[in-house]
Amino acid sequence: MAKMTGSRFLAETLKGYGVSHVFFMPVFGIGALKEIEELGMRRIMVHGEKPAAYMADGYARIAGHPGVCMAQAVGAANLAAGLQDPYLAGSPVIAMTGRRSQAYQQRHAYQEVDHRGPFEAVTKYSNAITHIDQLPRALRQAFREAVSGQPAPVHLDFDGIIGQDILESEADLELLIEEQFTRVPPFRPEPDQAGVAAVAHEIAKAERPIIVAGGGVKHSGAGADLVAYAEAHSIPVATSLNGKGMIPDTHPLCVGVVGAYSRWCANRAVCEADLVIYVGSSVGGMVTNEWRVPGDGAAVVQIDIDPRELGRSYPVRAAMQSDARAGLLALQAETGKGPDRSAWLARTSELVAEWRAEVAPLMASDEVPFRTERLCAEYTAHLPSDAILVSDTGHSGIWTGTMIDLLHPGQSYIRCAGSLGWAFPAAMGAKCAAPDRPVICFAGDGAMWYHLTEMETAVRCEINTVTVVNNNHSLNQEKSINEASYGGQTAGSDDLWIFPQSDFAKIADSMGGLGLLVEKPSEFEGALEQAIASGRPTVIDVRTHLDSITPDAWAP
Repeated sequence: MAKMTGSRFLAETLKGYGVSHVFFMPVFGIGALKEIEELGMRRIMVHGEKPAAYMADGYARIAGHPGVCMAQAVGAANLAAGLQDPYLAGSPVIAMTGRRSQAYQQRHAYQEVDHRGPFEAVTKYSNAITHIDQLPRALRQAFREAVSGQPAPVHLDFDGIIGQDILESEADLELLIEEQFTRVPPFRPEPDQAGVAAVAHEIAKAERPIIVAGGGVKHSGAGADLVAYAEAHSIPVATSLNGKGMIPDTHPLCVGVVGAYSRWCANRAVCEADLVIYVGSSVGGMVTNEWRVPGDGAAVVQIDIDPRELGRSYPVRAAMQSDARAGLLALQAETGKGPDRSAWLARTSELVAEWRAEVAPLMASDEVPFRTERLCAEYTAHLPSDAILVSDTGHSGIWTGTMIDLLHPGQSYIRCAGSLGWAFPAAMGAKCAAPDRPVICFAGDGAMWYHLTEMETAVRCEINTVTVVNNNHSLNQEKSINEASYGGQTAGSDDLWIFPQSDFAKIADSMGGLGLLVEKPSEFEGALEQAIASGRPTVIDVRTHLDSITPDAWAP
């Protein structure tokens, strides 16, 4: 043990667990921020608590270890709101906040509301630190909880409005870094042999099986194992949005993203399968299009690191509690030769070919304003082989998930789990985690208005992301909803979903970044090359068609 302040202990611990950046809204732990700087980590001061959480989320998903965000007492509830996305996406984020000590609770303390409720809804572990002696144990437990099982956010609430009651105190503290909890996953639990045999038996007798690969495959780094197993046993593969990229989009066995933000060919294939094999997927409403793909009565087997997920949405014929990679390797050794699946593979290939033929004219369109389908085709053609693609929610999630093909194993994809505006700050966090890789953000203009002020953060901190704004000056995903309220007429509803045309390129320029305007498909490649080469935070404002709207997801 050594005598040190809570601030020094916090900084030393973060350094030991591999954290390179912390994202904070003033003011929390001033002394800790000083220690963090002295130890060579970067402090990224932002303009809102939610963007701080989103940056930590993007950082965590790319770094493979927890991202850290901080806020003082008055901003704590705002920070909790920002944890909704990493909670829904299964991302390890550690949130730290200040709170008035217990003596001041329930007494209308200045700027204070009870933090427990907001954080309990969006974390798997939340703990109040009321004495410095509790700090080592609580901080180690935060890292353990964040990365173990299904990753998720955790929360530490420090006594003092800015955490000063703990961080400015001094005590004899033991610095202990638990190496296995510095990464996701900390352990790779092996499945029991009975479970492996039962799942393998179901797969071996299926004539039309399909794999649905989720975010657990990505956490496990099991993409190559997934492809090897699918190829060995002639099984088509669909993915969730979180699992996109675990099999190349152009692989002959890949049918695409399934669920609510999906290719109809993927949804059709899952519904036509006689066995659905979920690997590392929560099997929630998004990946099943509200539990209609597949429908009730579907034959399902499931592999998940969290036993609570097994059978949660569909009764399972067999299940394995296992790390995704360990489970796939065990199945590879156990699964016997199945029936001839050539007809099934021909059928799924036919569905994919029909979908591609259907979208091809729009993806090749030279129409001006730019069709978003063509923008997606340009992304596929020109995205660098080591790029990280960061997508917002709504239309952005559908466009990127369904119409942008990831062609190279070095490309990565992360997406918003539901909070519009997430992608821009999340891309900044991703860039902090991978400074040598190009990070390309895909967001609509509606999303950009949420946290546009963080462009100043990007410029000040030299976080050189490229943000492509799908600028149709609208929330056109809401078009049909609003017009339906007015009997199919546009009069009276336009101001609910249409914005005045704004120039995001000029806004970026005014903040010290680089702004580029693209109005024709032929201009996109050069703009993207210029943006990546510039070494500056860049916004590419792409003027797209107001009526370029994604189709509804297919369901039976």
